[in-house]
Amino acid sequence: MTPKPLVKGFFDKRTFSIQYVVSDPATRRCAIIDPVLDFDEKSGATATRNADAILDHVREQGLEVEWILDTHPHADHFSAAPYLKQRTGAPTAIGERIVEVQKLWKDFYNWPGLPADGSQWDKLFAEGETFSVGTIPAKVLFSPGHTLASITYVIGDAAFVHDTLFMPDSGTARADFPGGSASRLYRSIEQILALPDETRLFTGHDYQPGGREPLWESTVAEQKASNTHISKCRSEADFVRVREERDRTLPMPKLILHALQVNINGGRLPEPETNGKRYLKFPLDILEGAVWD
Repeated sequence: MTPKPLVKGFFDKRTFSIQYVVSDPATRRCAIIDPVLDFDEKSGATATRNADAILDHVREQGLEVEWILDTHPHADHFSAAPYLKQRTGAPTAIGERIVEVQKLWKDFYNWPGLPADGSQWDKLFAEGETFSVGTIPAKVLFSPGHTLASITYVIGDAAFVHDTLFMPDSGTARADFPGGSASRLYRSIEQILALPDETRLFTGHDYQPGGREPLWESTVAEQKASNTHISKCRSEADFVRVREERDRTLPMPKLILHALQVNINGGRLPEPETNGKRYLKFPLDILEGAVWD
């Protein structure tokens, strides 16, 4: 029998993101996956409301945080990993291909001093590497396409797929960011859907099509049967066509230039300047996809 961890999702309605606490009921040890640091782009304010709700849950359930995991460098929210490490002492981790994203984006930001070696995290996971959450075995799948560095965490019977598959009625993630690839995304999804049919899949976003309540859990079998993109495509070429047509209609995420500056640095906010204030810097006329109307 494949071990079955307990999974608690936390939905952030501002960014449509889902954060997770996945725990081993036998040992009460847990991992936090893709935590959000609150950011209001209009005022420039930051807060820890999402992360504190996670910490409240951990405390109420008597859990011990063993890992703080990110699936990829996010383009729509800041990672709360540094804050949670400060509060819990748990190590942070991401996939080792983060260094490729760092090298790409440090040039965009004209940031020669950024260490592009992944040293901002305590652990860089390699493809196929194993670890554990309590007594529950876990494995890392390399899942590029949405970004160069995206990975899937398979923890017991639960796979945390973030920006690869959404809920079946929402399809799949976009693949038009710098370093993205619809072909790579297709192959990543095929690898995920090769897991046992009963594997639980936990996505990282839900945009609530039709105004329904947010959802984030499906199974491999459900995705294969009814995912709105997968079920329409009989080949990789079909998928690439559908995905790229869809991507051409999408504006860039409103926080991409804010968030990547923070997230390629392990979720660390910029250091305070001489007046004690922190400042974000982002480039003009770097990305395509502006929507003027």
